[in-house]
Amino acid sequence: MEHVRTSLLQQALDAVDKLPAEDQETLVELVQRRLVERRRAEIARNAAATLQAVKDGGAHYGSVEDLKRDLTDES
Repeated sequence: MEHVRTSLLQQALDAVDKLPAEDQETLVELVQRRLVERRRAEIARNAAATLQAVKDGGAHYGSVEDLKRDLTDES
């Protein structure tokens, strides 16, 4: 599987190398934007799951000291 991934990555790099410099810069910007959007979506999903856990009573909030106390009480 790693060989296939490396091969696909190499193919992509080879294709990018054939593009003019301006298109390469545009491609980099587009990829960066997609990564940012993907990360934002992940953060939003995590936030929604956390809010739901709080509503369901499956999550608690408190101070770091509360967390330490909870962790040591379960040990």
